Order: sequence, then structure tokens, then C-alpha cells
Amino acid sequence: MSVNYKLFEEWFNQADYDFVTAKAMLDTGRYIYTIFMCHLSIEKALKGIYAKKLKENPSKTHNLNYICEEMNFEIPGKFQDFMDNLNNLSVPTRYPEKLEKLVSEFKKDVTLKIYNQTGELLRWLKETAG
Repeated sequence: MSVNYKLFEEWFNQADYDFVTAKAMLDTGRYIYTIFMCHLSIEKALKGIYAKKLKENPSKTHNLNYICEEMNFEIPGKFQDFMDNLNNLSVPTRYPEKLEKLVSEFKKDVTLKIYNQTGELLRWLKETAG
């Protein structure tokens, strides 16, 4: 029997790859792309859990909370607050209104905090997925 959805292992492989890319962007001072890749990493991890849990492909959405709602997946409070913030940063880092303004808002200290929190959430999602 063939599987007609992307397996959760593939989603998590891509989530890891994107997280490593986030680190490369952090190391080179490309902070808005660090945040973009952090969001993408969590998005793919959630889609991996979705695929494992529901045995189908998730919706083509970038909204982290919507992915969780679709599969009735609860995120603990400390991670939920961070995920809400990361979700809100998704559109501005993908499609900045004014690049210079956005670049000036995300300095290394702010971006490093987001990167570290992404790593914590990604580890939790992997543990949860089993």
C-alpha cells in the first residue's frame, strides 16, 4: 500500500534543515531570515505531527496556530506564547513593508532569543511526536 502524504520523518528532516539554516543566517547577521527560517522550521515540525496523527497532508498554510487547531493539538502555555509571537512575525519577515525598518528592529540579541526559543520548541515537538 502506498502512502499519499509526506511522512512525518520527512517533515522533521526538513524542519531540522531549516533550523540549521536559521543558525547560518544568524551567524551571518541576516536576522530577518533567521526569524523566517525559525518559523518555517516550526511550521514543518507541526506539519510532521499532523501527518503522523491524521495520516494525511496538512493544509497549505503558514499559520502555526491554525495547523494546531486543525489537528486538535495543544501547545503548553510557555511555548504557545512564543509560537503566537513567531506566527505574528511570519508575514513581516516574508514580505517586509520597508526592509530597512525591519532590519533595524531585529538586532542580534532579539534574534538570538527567538532562535533559542525555536530550538526549545522544536525539541519539545520532536519528543511529543515520538
